[in-house]
Amino acid sequence: MFAKKECIAMLLAGGQGSRLGDLTYKMAKPAVQFGGKYRIIDFSLSNCVNSGIDTVGVLTQYSPFLLNEYIGTGQPWDLDRLYGGVHILPPYESAKGAKWYAGTANSIYQNISFIDRYDPKYVLILSGDHIYKMNYDTMLKYHKYRKADCTVAVQEVSKQEASRFGILSCNDSGLIYEFEEKPKQPKSTLASMGIYIFNWDLLRELLIEDEMDPSSKNDFGKNIIPNMLDKKLRLVSYKFKGYWKDVGTVDNLWEANMDLLKENGSFNLYNPKWKIYTRNAIQPPHYVGKEASVCQSVVTEGCQIYGDINYSVLSPGVIVEKGATVNNSIVMSNCIIKSGASINYSLIGANCYIGNNASIGISEDLVCRLNNRKITVVGPNTKLRDSEKVSL
Repeated sequence: MFAKKECIAMLLAGGQGSRLGDLTYKMAKPAVQFGGKYRIIDFSLSNCVNSGIDTVGVLTQYSPFLLNEYIGTGQPWDLDRLYGGVHILPPYESAKGAKWYAGTANSIYQNISFIDRYDPKYVLILSGDHIYKMNYDTMLKYHKYRKADCTVAVQEVSKQEASRFGILSCNDSGLIYEFEEKPKQPKSTLASMGIYIFNWDLLRELLIEDEMDPSSKNDFGKNIIPNMLDKKLRLVSYKFKGYWKDVGTVDNLWEANMDLLKENGSFNLYNPKWKIYTRNAIQPPHYVGKEASVCQSVVTEGCQIYGDINYSVLSPGVIVEKGATVNNSIVMSNCIIKSGASINYSLIGANCYIGNNASIGISEDLVCRLNNRKITVVGPNTKLRDSEKVSL
């Protein structure tokens, strides 16, 4: 038994992320690039370190190689600790045989022995596909103050988005009395952020009980939380007022990137008091040619810009030749965009080659006429021929 940790984090990073289409065909969703320099998982890991949580279990399953390689020893996030640090936790074969993670709760159940070795009083459950900055220590202090059995981070969402989330109802003091996972007819717009703090001794019992139920989906939102409400346990909501975006869909990933471009935007990557740490290969400085135009965009290291970039996010190593245009789009690492090519309202995966005069996405004029924005997705390693057109 190691020395006791007050709180450790378990980061759920094993989902397929099928709603991101070709971007996650061969990689786990938390490994997808974001903001030109980062990967989605950087935000949860950085939040842990900035909040004083130095022990993190990362639960992987779907196409984990790139994510495992990226996290490595955890050094970029100061999680390369002799005692604690970051640990990759894939499904494994035990004396009872091999078993994939059946759900979010089952993934924690299968790692009870990992958690027990640190004997924590509290366990923080996180999702690996959110963009936000959050002080988990403040949430933990609130959990203790309210003497909660479980604290759920919540945020108001629009009525249109509510059916995508776990929706809960609270009384005036913030006690949760009803919870429904992804309801077709939401009763409120108060959404679970998928961030929970549990008292470990209680959660341990609940996970074992849930595993013994053959009808359970082994899911926190569908089973563990409703079961706690049935038992009249004390569940408390923690209202988070900062920027938070679930980037599990193409539209939301695009919107979160675009939020970085807004003047005085609601999400600030440049606050030195709350850094977002990342692992990146060393790249030369980006270069903007004398005839190039870059307007309200993020252009990261190693890029060579000779064409026109407007309201877009470019990851490292992108080359945009003279006469090419990129508008309202996200272009991931090491893409080559040849002369005369046009990219509009698109998400372009890494290592793509866009031929001369090729066209991707729909124009600004058509977006305005249709009054309907649609994002075109091009998967990694795609090669478009000269003058080829791709759009929805």
